[in-house]
Amino acid sequence: MHGFTQGQAAVKEMITEYSPDVFLLQEHWLTPTNLNKFDHCFHDYFTFGCSAMAKTLESGILRGRPYGGVMIVIKNSLRGITETVFCAERCATVHIANCVIVNVYLPCARSDNRLSIVEDILTECWSWCERYSDCNVIFSGDFNADLNKSDTISTTINGHIADHSLRRCDVLFHNNNLITYDNIALGQSSCIDYILTSCENMVTNFDVLDLNLNFSDHHPIIVSCQVKFSKSVKHDKAPAVNAVQFRWDHADLALYYKYTGCCLQPVLDKADLFITHSSNSDLVDYVRLHAINVLYGDIVNVLVSEMLAL
Repeated sequence: MHGFTQGQAAVKEMITEYSPDVFLLQEHWLTPTNLNKFDHCFHDYFTFGCSAMAKTLESGILRGRPYGGVMIVIKNSLRGITETVFCAERCATVHIANCVIVNVYLPCARSDNRLSIVEDILTECWSWCERYSDCNVIFSGDFNADLNKSDTISTTINGHIADHSLRRCDVLFHNNNLITYDNIALGQSSCIDYILTSCENMVTNFDVLDLNLNFSDHHPIIVSCQVKFSKSVKHDKAPAVNAVQFRWDHADLALYYKYTGCCLQPVLDKADLFITHSSNSDLVDYVRLHAINVLYGDIVNVLVSEMLAL
């Protein structure tokens, strides 16, 4: 995305032109408290992902520009057949119908301990995929490596691809010479973004898009896939009812925790501020009680409003 502010224009253009069911996005650069911008901007989609800024912000005041972050954006119509699986700073995994979808953002050449990070990410992601052994896999993202070369990182990734019988979609559709990264200012271009599949018959089309409103130095890549829906999934419009019963044993708790966590961050900031000043002996008890009541009300309002929104 090259930042959420710049990247949202390209996402909106793709929604208008192609109406994708799933987006796998990298480098949104958002802090944890700002992840809800996705939900406010793309109303027909829900999200699963995280910020890469949490540890940096925990260690003190942010210095320099924000960076990183992955997000999977999914159409609301698929919520009933979607299960969130795993999320970390550089990868996110969801299970949709009979397909496990992995979104990765591998480290660039100037990253410390790059090889170790790449190996850890690939191993972690595949360990989750193995829990859905009866499902097909789509493994995609910004690999920050040209897999047609034979350097250490590319060799490591290609070894992972071979070990798990994955196929590159650009090779399947004879488009492996297309450019996905094009930085005009630096005069650099290459193919470092990929979509891998465990079932080549599932993928019916592959392309690299040239958008009008793309302010990133990466070109989006797109595939069309055929997935199988369980017979138990009904797409007919449900009859109107007068009551709603919330079933937490059927809920996507990981998504709920992630979403409410983002919305509760301002309340946490307010609580931290209160704790900082509460050591003041001059702070009378009724002021403390008022602060507690305010925090309690804020928490209840967030949880109720977000539950109704979901």
